[in-house]
Amino acid sequence: MATLHGDHRQRVISKSEAVIFESGHTKEMPSENDLVLRQDHEGCSTLTLNRPDKLNALTPGLFVSLAAHLEDLAGDASIECVVLQGAGRSFCAGHDLAAIAEGERAPSKHFEPETVDALERLPQPTIARLHGHCFTGGLELALACDVLVAAASTKLGDTHGQWGLVPIWGMSVRLPERVGRSMAKQLMYTSRRISGERAAEIGLVDIVVDDAELDGTVAALVAEILSNSPGTNRRVKQLIADAGELGRAEALLRERTLPYGVPEDLAERMAGG
Repeated sequence: MATLHGDHRQRVISKSEAVIFESGHTKEMPSENDLVLRQDHEGCSTLTLNRPDKLNALTPGLFVSLAAHLEDLAGDASIECVVLQGAGRSFCAGHDLAAIAEGERAPSKHFEPETVDALERLPQPTIARLHGHCFTGGLELALACDVLVAAASTKLGDTHGQWGLVPIWGMSVRLPERVGRSMAKQLMYTSRRISGERAAEIGLVDIVVDDAELDGTVAALVAEILSNSPGTNRRVKQLIADAGELGRAEALLRERTLPYGVPEDLAERMAGG
């Protein structure tokens, strides 16, 4: 759906169109289904941000595609782990500033941060596979994942301040949760870019490896996760999320009540030793 506001033209992305207004003309855009690709293999789903020519810079259309995949994955019991990665040379260079300048808009006011929240709430364990660039909006996506694995040469940073922007997708909450308030302030106040190795030193990423070892490391981590009970993993993830919303004593007492029951494969795994 495209709407006009005053004298300038504004694009509002819907789930059924891929056109953009430019000087009163329309231009065909890639189908939203092409902007994030999903590939499932033996219980793991890989989501690939697919704008490699733009270093996977984020647009409203990409978020529409990502949100649709996340909605499907949240209800897919056959998927036990999710990997988020970027096509080409980078994970994600951040928000597409050209899209902002052109007035491109998402379907609703808070669609992008709500999509990041949906990524964080996925019931399956999630892995961010990081390489190339991981800046600002891309970093916010990565921070919504459970485990961050980075190639040593990856450059990471929050560049809101460089562009005179203010975070609204969760950076001011999730970055301090990862690296502590003081370090988060340093990174945000300076728009400093850091390497994958430095990111591991400060706890921004969980695992850093030589670039050539990235795929193998992610695959090995996926295999370890898939060898565990998917029911246990889902319950543990929810309990940890709950604990973040409760006081420590209340969280401890809640855990003892088995609020989410026990995994369906408990008896089978116990019998198998």
